[in-house]
Amino acid sequence: MWLRDVIMLPIQFNRVLPVFRLFSIPLLVTASLFSSAQAHAEIEVLTSIKPLQLIAAAVQDGVGKPAVLLPPGASPHHYAMRPSDVRQLRSADLFYWIGPDMEGFLAPVLEGRKRPSVAIQSLPGLTLRHFGEAASEHDHDHEAEHDAHDEHAHDAHDDEHAEHSEQAHDEHDDHAHEATHAQTADHDEHDHAHRPGSLDAHLWLLPANAVTIAEGMAQDMAEADPANAERYRANLSAFKQRLDALDKRLSQRLSETRSKPFFVFHEAFDYFEAAYGLKHTGVFSAGGEAQPGARHVAAMRERLEQAGPSCVFYEPPVRPRLADSLIRGLPVKVTELDALGYGIDASAGGYEQLIEDLGSSLAECLESL
Repeated sequence: MWLRDVIMLPIQFNRVLPVFRLFSIPLLVTASLFSSAQAHAEIEVLTSIKPLQLIAAAVQDGVGKPAVLLPPGASPHHYAMRPSDVRQLRSADLFYWIGPDMEGFLAPVLEGRKRPSVAIQSLPGLTLRHFGEAASEHDHDHEAEHDAHDEHAHDAHDDEHAEHSEQAHDEHDDHAHEATHAQTADHDEHDHAHRPGSLDAHLWLLPANAVTIAEGMAQDMAEADPANAERYRANLSAFKQRLDALDKRLSQRLSETRSKPFFVFHEAFDYFEAAYGLKHTGVFSAGGEAQPGARHVAAMRERLEQAGPSCVFYEPPVRPRLADSLIRGLPVKVTELDALGYGIDASAGGYEQLIEDLGSSLAECLESL
């Protein structure tokens, strides 16, 4: 009996060995996959607003998907950050924002961030505009000398005459309803949210600026993730080609609408207008009031009457209550013009869709006049 048990021991032991081998195989595979995932983990890219997310998505296509900080409908100028927003901001590998001229609320939070943060408005090579400057016939050349001169001149003027400018602007608003202000674009009143001479931070609406932004993002991503550097560069090249084709289509279509009058509720489209030789006829500002007075509304209606058939554009998500009373009985159309890309998916073609939708909305309304 004892001898038989001894003889059986090796047999039983051999039966146990394959069980250990079966368990060891998945453990080794899991460890290998985990190691591979660590080596190729995608970088976390975060942007402040949707348009920057769309540009980043074109560069990161096939590698990862960038996140956006502000939810739809939130104002880039005034946003109360939640604790989860702060955590997301501090954990992202790369963070992109327009800069203090757009998202001023971010400056104090970014002081505690240890990873790279890029203020887009400071990127070299951008074409920058300032509120109140005259639009050129066509801004495709984007001369750097003009930009540097404007920035220096406006900064100096602001430091010396800030108080005078605000007072003059207030007086101008009080008399903005006079007929003389409807004669030319140069005499146009300005959006109360933007002081004349200050930087126009809606810089993503110039396709040439989007290319400059994408170039900076591609370089940053390649440095942070060398394994995918070639993919980022290839995505950048494809983005440039698609934008170039889109630019040519929009230039041809919008060239036929340059003489048509249109008004805006928010002076956010100057970059896009300059790129395609357009210029809004006026800005309907309520002077900071939620509900402007009857005199103000009557003066704005007078401007529409003088313009004749025209378009009035507002930004989503809310149609201004003032719009209906302004256009009642007049040959005027009110249409949405989206500068932030509400509802557009953060995909490789998202930024082109933003620009194409913007151009199509303008063209469709102006062509119908």
